[in-house]
Amino acid sequence: MENSKEEFSIIEIIEDKIKIDENTKKKLLKAGYGVYNHSAVEICHLHEKALEGESGCYKNKFYGIETLRCMQFSPAAMFCQNRCIYCWRATEFYKLLKMDENKVDEPKEIIKNLIKEWKRLLSGFGGNPKVDKKVFKEIFNGMPSHFAISLSGEPTMYPKLDKLVNYLKSLPSTKSIFLVTNGQEPEMLEKLQKENALPTQLYLSMNAADFETFKKVNVPLYKDAWERWNKSLQFLSKANCRTVIRITLIRSLNYDKSKIPNWAELIKIGNPHFVEVKSYMHLGLSTKRLKKEDMLTHEEIKEWAFELLKYLPNFEYMDEDKRSRVVVLQNKERYVDRWITKKTR
Repeated sequence: MENSKEEFSIIEIIEDKIKIDENTKKKLLKAGYGVYNHSAVEICHLHEKALEGESGCYKNKFYGIETLRCMQFSPAAMFCQNRCIYCWRATEFYKLLKMDENKVDEPKEIIKNLIKEWKRLLSGFGGNPKVDKKVFKEIFNGMPSHFAISLSGEPTMYPKLDKLVNYLKSLPSTKSIFLVTNGQEPEMLEKLQKENALPTQLYLSMNAADFETFKKVNVPLYKDAWERWNKSLQFLSKANCRTVIRITLIRSLNYDKSKIPNWAELIKIGNPHFVEVKSYMHLGLSTKRLKKEDMLTHEEIKEWAFELLKYLPNFEYMDEDKRSRVVVLQNKERYVDRWITKKTR
């Protein structure tokens, strides 16, 4: 599609390459991001806590992912087809619906530079008295073993995602790769499968059980967004990798328990290995769009998840993390070992 100059409000084309403009880059750097052209990386709050000796991310508790060796990044940091109302990041700039393959960075270039940025961000914790110096040195001098392709924007918009995933798989230190998608690029998911480039675990965000709620929560830019998402949902059932449906509940928008049977019917279509039910968290720029009361307590999330189980006989309760207000359910019939310990190849 053609893009007007107005649509490039915070994206620049310099020497025929897509880059986040300097003003926006400065804001991202101030907010604790590492930026390279159109890609970004961040040390998340739970990573910081793990450095200080506290328990790590719930992905460690649920699946065995090493929090301290996790690098969360996005090759499409300023690109998304939705303006989700619960997003922690600014969404007003999300206007471009296509990243030109001839104007994006190569996967090796992205990872090389983002790892540099990851270590630059890590270096700031070296003087923290709460951080074990031996552990810090080991992490800082090593390489990430887990890559979470999420952060901000929509990673499936990056046209060379298949090559990026396969490059990550080729790195000696890589043990696992997670990819989180909003489901708006089902053709990219098909491409990943065709090129044997699916991640270790594929997440599909599910924020509504009907079209009207979908529009209110996701605020999509595509006119056929619901159809696109449903194609991605159907893809989950045949994906040659571990799959997760992640439900984010918002009290004023999609928490209605009377709709739980509708959620269950959609989940049956995707037939994922896991379902994560979590609360919206009142953080970042989402606080300008939603109220603190829209956050649910962990007890409410657990109650909702157990009500959902009544309509999903093939699933069972697996685990929960109270701090992150999340409960995970596991598919008994499409069973996989919850623990990710084997090296990704």
